[in-house]
Amino acid sequence: MKQATIDLFTQIFSVLAPPPNLTISEWADKYRYLSQESSAQPGKWNTAKTPYLREIMDAITDDETKKVVFMSAAQLGKTDGPILNSIGYYMYCDPCPIMVLQPTIQMAETFSKDRLAPMLRDTPILRDKINDKSRNSGNTILQKIFPGGHVTMVGANSASSLASRPIRILLADEIDRYSETAGKEGDPLLLASKRITTFWNKKEVYTSTPTIKGLSRIEVEYIHSTQEEWNVPCPECGEYQPMEWAQVIFDKENLEEICYACSKCGVVLSEPTWKEQYINGKFVAKFPNRKVRGFHLNALSSLLTEWKDIVQKFLTANEEKKKGNIHLLKVWTNTEMGQTWEEEGEQLEQDDLYKRREKYNCEVPEEVICLTAGIDTQDDRFEIEVVGWGVDKESWGIKYQVIYGDLKLPEIWNELDTFLSQTFTRADGAKLKIICACMDSGGHFTNQVYKFCKARTARRVYAIKGKGGMEVPYVKKPTKSNRAKTPLFIIGVDTGKSLLYQCLAITEEGPNYCHFPKEKDRGYTQEYFKGLTAEKMVLTYKQGRAQHIWMLKDSGYKRNEPLDIRNYATAALEIANPVLKKPDKTDVTGSPIKKRGRRSRSGGVI
Repeated sequence: MKQATIDLFTQIFSVLAPPPNLTISEWADKYRYLSQESSAQPGKWNTAKTPYLREIMDAITDDETKKVVFMSAAQLGKTDGPILNSIGYYMYCDPCPIMVLQPTIQMAETFSKDRLAPMLRDTPILRDKINDKSRNSGNTILQKIFPGGHVTMVGANSASSLASRPIRILLADEIDRYSETAGKEGDPLLLASKRITTFWNKKEVYTSTPTIKGLSRIEVEYIHSTQEEWNVPCPECGEYQPMEWAQVIFDKENLEEICYACSKCGVVLSEPTWKEQYINGKFVAKFPNRKVRGFHLNALSSLLTEWKDIVQKFLTANEEKKKGNIHLLKVWTNTEMGQTWEEEGEQLEQDDLYKRREKYNCEVPEEVICLTAGIDTQDDRFEIEVVGWGVDKESWGIKYQVIYGDLKLPEIWNELDTFLSQTFTRADGAKLKIICACMDSGGHFTNQVYKFCKARTARRVYAIKGKGGMEVPYVKKPTKSNRAKTPLFIIGVDTGKSLLYQCLAITEEGPNYCHFPKEKDRGYTQEYFKGLTAEKMVLTYKQGRAQHIWMLKDSGYKRNEPLDIRNYATAALEIANPVLKKPDKTDVTGSPIKKRGRRSRSGGVI
């Protein structure tokens, strides 16, 4: 028999041979190498350095398990463990068609270049599986063909890449970052999962850091799984328990000594003492009889992450929260704790805001740098609010005005123009004008609003149109696709309401804090605050997808104009984008004048 024939049969039998009796973690420990480009510790893979990954990876090769879900903090090996090691295992031990689903096509290309290619290069048993050098190999950046199968990388935002492609192994990475729909074809995760229905030995692996509670894909998948938490034995009593943030003990003045209290016996021990037990850790299931294996993990369980870093990030995020910036705390909750963030501030009480009104004793407080306005158009009136803005977007309500009249007649439009043209006097004698105003163009007088705004574009009086949906940007670039050819701004009103409610919830004067005047002639009545707090954010479902929407708290109360108008005045600030920085002042000798202390709520000086 000729050698070529022998080689051919050898190759055929190698494909038909039963898979080696290895789990994914055993394969990785035996064959996998970490690359310098993608690992802080390149070289031979060692599961003992990430012991929590062993059970997750081995669940994928369990004959009884068809689906594995991994919800975790960031940088805990989601991609290297369940994704890349699975690719290597199936390429070597059980060749078959594999799909790697990334949030976008661009991210799929990045994954191929920065993660997959280095693994194939640096892991010797995989190096010759794919021939990228041959022009006839059929290999591209997004598809790697090997004997018995292929690895295809696709983006969740591309319907065409998900269609008509039978696969056996679906590896879906960072699923919380997927778009709601792939083009017009529907949910990308559902489309991808349909490609594996013809295989009896199919596998699905979903991984992600979670995002917003109620909107998180990975949370939904985890809730319907075995819900397994990583547990570690107490060094003292031996009782297994999950590593929870509530048990971390630290002094923010000395982060060199961080301890953890056992939730069972109460003993307080150091970080190194607890981490010595991680090698004995295990996952404990809340619903062990469910078919889908689901795993949850936070950064406290990592041998590669120091608790000091986690605590420091928490302290920084907490300080920012006090200033009204909750973004860092959201990120910390998602990426360090591996938990969804539950939105706060969906609802405010009118009495709390009404009671904190203060006397200005001037038309415009000295801290105000500029003025903007929001205008709501009704059939029988205009409602306008003038808002003053200071450093770090601290705001002062200046005037809430209602102008009644017949909008079909020019007199009321002239009265509106007079109001917007007026000059306001600041406490230090400076004269301020409204630098930008946003006017609602909805309703029955759209063309009149366009005409009014076009004639005042030089004064930055702009027509706006509100658009709902939390995914809509707050302010988009203007268009002139209207009859009057005037600049029209599309405002993401739901996004704006969320930002406004976060500011209204701040109770300490400073960045983003909202001041309101007590003087009776300014229009800040109980009715105003009832309208300002008239809505709440609720979770609902549309076409099977969870989404947050804004709705009236009281279905019998329809007056939410103050909320909309403050939203428009804030959008006007974003459009004008002024420098919110107080200029240094000097006296007649040229020496700096000491800054006046901030007024306290009681009227004193701080």
